[in-house]
Amino acid sequence: MRIALIIVNYRTAELCAGCLDSLASEITGNGSWHVEILDGASGDRSVDQLREHIDRRGYGSWCALTALDRNGGFAFANNCSIRRTLTAVDASEFYLLLNPDTVVRPGAIQALVKFLTTHPRVGIVGSCLEDPDGTPQTSAFNFPCVLGEFGNSARIGPLTWLLRPWQTAPPPRGEAHRCDWVAGACMLVRREVFEQIGLLDEGYFMYYEEVDFCLRAARAGWECWYLPDARVVHLVGQSSGVTDLRVPLRRLPAYWFESRRRYFEKNHGGGYRVTADMAWTLGQILYLGYRRLRGKPDLDPPFLIRDFLSHSVAKKTAL
Repeated sequence: MRIALIIVNYRTAELCAGCLDSLASEITGNGSWHVEILDGASGDRSVDQLREHIDRRGYGSWCALTALDRNGGFAFANNCSIRRTLTAVDASEFYLLLNPDTVVRPGAIQALVKFLTTHPRVGIVGSCLEDPDGTPQTSAFNFPCVLGEFGNSARIGPLTWLLRPWQTAPPPRGEAHRCDWVAGACMLVRREVFEQIGLLDEGYFMYYEEVDFCLRAARAGWECWYLPDARVVHLVGQSSGVTDLRVPLRRLPAYWFESRRRYFEKNHGGGYRVTADMAWTLGQILYLGYRRLRGKPDLDPPFLIRDFLSHSVAKKTAL
């Protein structure tokens, strides 16, 4: 079973080296598995550090390093590898998209491969992402929708409970189950999915590209599943600096809002996007009032509403 493992690095050489170390025992001696690291023009010593690590550990027989000439984002970098190999005579049956800020637990990849092998209608399967102490992170999601946007921003107990069927990020479950989309930090994709629906949408710089891809796959008839037995440590937010909840939140980058806007407008139309924006804004206003009334601390990223209005509401989407 030929498997291509793709890791996109941007200024995370030490984390990426640790990810490779976690893969070594699973891949060494298995000539049908191959890893490619794509460095998105990091501009630091990432390429040199990773080459030295690969040479020092003897990973050269199964790991290649490609230095890209620009940082085109997550989808762009992954597509550079997928596009080059997809039409080859010995193209891989499965493609694993893997973050550099991960540590793969023993047997995780085999479990994902076995699941796709034994479930022919499943085109995408995601692992259980977890903290270093084993605490599961939310890794299986519902597609974003208007009610979900309202509930996600309102965050008021009764409303959250009423809107839980539309919650984008439901609590982790302990059994394998079908879901709408899985986190791109560790996502195994069947080759036929790419052949049928195309590659990742490079219009997304970062965020929402895996949501968009899973939606396109679902519309083409492919199932997406979450497999908790495939465990992968995810050092959350280390690659982007955005989603690490254990440190003070940073201001969200413009591309986060632009990706959200692109997802709604591309897949559901401008009118739906406007409705989703209104739902998010109303929920945020209710949350601000509730938070001040209850004297709760502000846990949102700085300038959240201002940036939302600037980058998601006012900016035009280029589709």
